[in-house]
Amino acid sequence: MSTNSSADYQQIFLHDIPLIDVRAPVEFAQGAFTYAANLPLMTDEERQAVGICYKQQGQKAAIELGEQLVSGDVREQRIAQWRTFCQQNPQGFLYCLRGGLRSHITQQWLKQTGIDYPLVKGGYKAMRNFLIKVNQQVATMPLKVVGGNTGSGKTRLVKALPFGIDLEGAARHRGSSFGRTLESQSTQINFENRVAVSLLKQQHQGICRWVVEDEGKTIGSNHVPLEIYDSMQAANLVVIEDPFELRLLRLKEEYIDTMSDGFQQQYGEEDGWVRFSHYLHHGLFAIRKRLGMERYQTLLNELDSALHYQQAGQGSDKHENWLVPLLIEYYDPMYSYQLSKKSDRIIFRGDYNAVRDFLLNDNH
Repeated sequence: MSTNSSADYQQIFLHDIPLIDVRAPVEFAQGAFTYAANLPLMTDEERQAVGICYKQQGQKAAIELGEQLVSGDVREQRIAQWRTFCQQNPQGFLYCLRGGLRSHITQQWLKQTGIDYPLVKGGYKAMRNFLIKVNQQVATMPLKVVGGNTGSGKTRLVKALPFGIDLEGAARHRGSSFGRTLESQSTQINFENRVAVSLLKQQHQGICRWVVEDEGKTIGSNHVPLEIYDSMQAANLVVIEDPFELRLLRLKEEYIDTMSDGFQQQYGEEDGWVRFSHYLHHGLFAIRKRLGMERYQTLLNELDSALHYQQAGQGSDKHENWLVPLLIEYYDPMYSYQLSKKSDRIIFRGDYNAVRDFLLNDNH
């Protein structure tokens, strides 16, 4: 990509172009892009001091203060970081908030060391606005929603379809009280950015229809972009109806076996087990009021017993003693009620394979 194409945000996101984000860490933490590295011109404290100076004494005084704060060894260390990034990513770009002073100063300092690195025109704000428009545009295109009881493989199906958008994957959460993953959730802005980039890449492949999983307004701490959520509320539904035993097998594999292994691989055997146990306890605790305290305590006892057996090396089958009643008495009735309110939008029902084939062959 040439310097002249720095305003072509689509190409930047389609090709996962590396980016230097020279904004302060606090700005980066609020929202950024997957392939951006935060190598700030100023720390949070330096930026705050310069901002106060700008308000009180104007731009010239603020620039002079910035040059004082970022000088000598501090300046050389930051330039060295940028140089390393530029040498490792010669095809990249740099940006600040609006493509203004900070990115131009960074570019100028790099030029003085012999590196001519291009800027993103309009900076972070312009790229962010571009992605917001992607989500708004896609929300106007044909959409279908995949429904089904817990354990039906909805997420698996959406991920397997070439036109599926995995909102839960972008949110790093599976939507339920047990929905946390081994990756922490990020800010709302980062979630929306990931969704938009996924949509953009599919659009580029010629896809102009979408399938998403039946979600509520929120997935963990992230909110589904409003325009997409509104489109989902008007979309036709296809419903997976798989046998209870198959759903239970999937849930045990995904929420017990895979999570147990994942926690222990990430945190070590002892700490990983403690975290896995806490994850299951937290999930059950979160719905205790809806279950009723007596039922909650019964299921908690079964959960503790199952964890004891599992930790002793006797497998995870005992978890069915609390998973089965939780499905039958809580999750299935709750989803059936929610689905009943959308019954007029259901256009197909079938098992996992039948729903997959229906969606693949659907041209409407």
